[in-house]
Amino acid sequence: MLVIGAGPAGLAAAACAAECGVMVAMVDDNPALGGQIWRGDSGTAWSEAVRWVDRLHAAGVQIFCGTRVFHQPELGKLLAEQVDHLVELSYRKLIVATGARELFLPFPSWTLANVMGAGGLQALVKSGLPIARKRVLVAGSGPLLLAVAAYLRQCGAEISVICEQASRSLARFGLALLLQPGKMRQGFFLRKQLSGIPYLADCWPVAARGHKALEEVVISQGFNIGTKTRTISCDYLACGFHLVPNTELAQLLRCTLRNGLVQTDALQRTSVPEIFCAGEPTGVGGLELALVEGQIAGLAAGGRSDSAQLLFAARKKMRSFARALDRTFALHRELRRMPRPETIVCRCEDVAYSRLAQHRSWRAAKLQTRCGMGPCQGRVCGPATHFLFDWSPDSVRPPIFPTRFENLSALAFKAKRNPAK
Repeated sequence: MLVIGAGPAGLAAAACAAECGVMVAMVDDNPALGGQIWRGDSGTAWSEAVRWVDRLHAAGVQIFCGTRVFHQPELGKLLAEQVDHLVELSYRKLIVATGARELFLPFPSWTLANVMGAGGLQALVKSGLPIARKRVLVAGSGPLLLAVAAYLRQCGAEISVICEQASRSLARFGLALLLQPGKMRQGFFLRKQLSGIPYLADCWPVAARGHKALEEVVISQGFNIGTKTRTISCDYLACGFHLVPNTELAQLLRCTLRNGLVQTDALQRTSVPEIFCAGEPTGVGGLELALVEGQIAGLAAGGRSDSAQLLFAARKKMRSFARALDRTFALHRELRRMPRPETIVCRCEDVAYSRLAQHRSWRAAKLQTRCGMGPCQGRVCGPATHFLFDWSPDSVRPPIFPTRFENLSALAFKAKRNPAK
């Protein structure tokens, strides 16, 4: 069995399947295990990851980090790229646990240096970026903002304000926390860490300003963009509007999606036989839900469906919390008005909002402007245009990640020698 993704869902799936006696290999494009959520962490949070990693090693899971899957040449085979190798992966069963990425929405000068994704800035700090005594404004939507702000403050950053675009109905989310004691404890702990930092609802950035790098951010509070604005000086803007599931591999494998999510049955099986999916691709629900779904997928794939069923109740409870999360942090439609005509939407190809507004579909805009054809392959501008214009990409084609020409030429050579494939 092959597991793609070494975040919480992937770690749990691989460990549980291997403990069932299945020969398991795990691949991840990061240099180390843990995914985005556990990258470079230490202390209590990381101790949980260590327990899962210890289980992986004890069960004999083969681990391949720095390995990025980019193509499926035929059923049961995947092609992946390492630093200097092309790797062919064969499997009988597959678990997709590819996680999620941040959603970025364009606003004037969001491409300015030091305007970063909230999770992106956190990852850079974990990798060694000095943040002590730097002024940071955190903005966007979702619980990730609080976690990022707390981490940056712990590292010495001066957090000026946290801007949450969700409305003051956040109190309803607090009621949902009452049914999740673990989440409630996390919330109280974060609030204690963020004591003294203003937390503004109905608030978002409307412009970034600076000569060569960020110097100040204009924020707007209220439903009408352009009113009640204030300008805040800062060195960094950490901005992310919740998360987007990474479903490109699942789409390439022809798994059925609905409303942008991979559809699974009670045992985390997708519409494709012998392919399972767990974690954010099935719906963004946080660490605990990802771990439970990963365990169910691993046990089911390992032939222990009876054990997997014992986790159904926990999954149901956590999915209920995830739905409350979605309702609370649903994006205001007013955010569609953030971009100006000259605002860049596709950063890779420098495509402005005014050029995209002339078209009626993702395909038309892509053909006429090259939107989505740059190095990110639409991973940034695709979700942004989905929110701004209700567009959806027509298809996913290999390679789903940029790859070296030598690997593409190797594929072409194989195809020439085996035309049937």
